[in-house]
Amino acid sequence: MLRERRLYREDAVPALRALASLDVNYPGAGGRPAAEAGWHIDTLVQPLPPEDAGAPVPGGSWETACRLVGDYRFAEPRILRSVYDSTAPLLGRDMLLEGRFYGLRFDMGVRVTCVTDEVHGSGEDARRVWGWSYRTLQGHLEQGELTYEVVKHLHTGAVDFVITGYSRRAPIRNPLVRLGFMLFGRLTQRRFYRRSAKRLHRLLQGELRGLPAAAMDTHPSDDRVVVAPATAPLPEAFRRIPRSHDRHP
Repeated sequence: MLRERRLYREDAVPALRALASLDVNYPGAGGRPAAEAGWHIDTLVQPLPPEDAGAPVPGGSWETACRLVGDYRFAEPRILRSVYDSTAPLLGRDMLLEGRFYGLRFDMGVRVTCVTDEVHGSGEDARRVWGWSYRTLQGHLEQGELTYEVVKHLHTGAVDFVITGYSRRAPIRNPLVRLGFMLFGRLTQRRFYRRSAKRLHRLLQGELRGLPAAAMDTHPSDDRVVVAPATAPLPEAFRRIPRSHDRHP
């Protein structure tokens, strides 16, 4: 239980605030790098419940998914959880991530560097896209950028959750951690993508069926700071919802 409450410890908030003094931990952060340069390039598309064609429906699948993604409730908590200031604008927000790796816990900082809210394409290809990206900060076990987007295809009403990113292992001083990350880091990363996408699907389906929203926890020493996802497990009603299969383009 103590390990589950690490992010609620008193020093978590100062650690979050200290991220403001850190820079992105890799040079040339800007354009998407090539796989030939040693980067992993990832894309995962998770179909979500559709809605009527046209503009997003108030309270519908796209709008609700955007809220869940913006609050970071969709993340697979057995692999990654976060602490962030809910009063800070999303663009530029620092997040202290707790990585869970084969019984170990690692604190890692990221910064939201891009927020997207626009229509891409036209005619039958028009898509309403909302999402955000973060980049890794100094001290993170990885280097790179991860983007989460909720996409509505306006012509059909289909809604997707799209995860894209590029990453590579950062220099790690501890030889045991370095070896473990070399052997299992990539597997854990891919598992995080799959499980987070499926978790979002379950949460979204639950809310669309009228179930209460998943809990949001605030830090005991500062109610502006959110711990997400919350420590409480998903209600049984959410877990009974059938899972959809991932679709990779």
